[in-house]
Amino acid sequence: MNTAQGVRLLLVDDEPHILQFLELGLLNEGFEVRTAQDGTAALEIAAEFKPHVAILDVMMPGMNGFEVCRYLRSGEEEIAVIMLTAKDEVDDRVKGLSIGADDYMVKPFSFDELLARIQARLRNQFPALLGEVRCGPFRIDNRRREIRYRDEALELSPTEYELLQYMLLNHGLVLSKPMILDKVWGYDFGGEENIVEVYIRSLREKLGDKEHRLIRTLRGAGYRVDLP
Repeated sequence: MNTAQGVRLLLVDDEPHILQFLELGLLNEGFEVRTAQDGTAALEIAAEFKPHVAILDVMMPGMNGFEVCRYLRSGEEEIAVIMLTAKDEVDDRVKGLSIGADDYMVKPFSFDELLARIQARLRNQFPALLGEVRCGPFRIDNRRREIRYRDEALELSPTEYELLQYMLLNHGLVLSKPMILDKVWGYDFGGEENIVEVYIRSLREKLGDKEHRLIRTLRGAGYRVDLP
């Protein structure tokens, strides 16, 4: 399956040559692409096109990328936002992330890097679009809601599936208990944080992870999946 099929991208940049280069490359990868050269046009297109991922240049005349990001985030549609900037400044990155951007790239960047960032956002926010996702020895089939480990299907409860999927899609990152509770159980979960430990223990048993090499505990920080 082409992982780009059915994925809608919105490109927003006031530099026509950059816009054309990225549009042609992403169309060639199989994405559905719409473009805009200013923030106002971007919001009009987004309302109709409903993109999965918006790639926004920060510095644009009129409505800048930060303002566009803020408007997109205020809507009801789920969307991933990648900001582009010509300046590698911490203040810009912090501002972008604080208003809801999911990722940040500094110009000039390679097309392959942009593709990798888009795929990462899709894995995290729209895994169902990818059909089957491979993470090392794991295969996540979102249509069947099945996770296979070394070609063997794991017998997982619905919550175990959501937890393991979340951790695999964020492998290599430290996930705190509050982060896990928010993503897997929901922000309004009223139970104890210890429920995470119970489910981690169950997953380790089902994975044969007696030495905690797959799911590592980082005391005082959380958990991290390390893929072989």
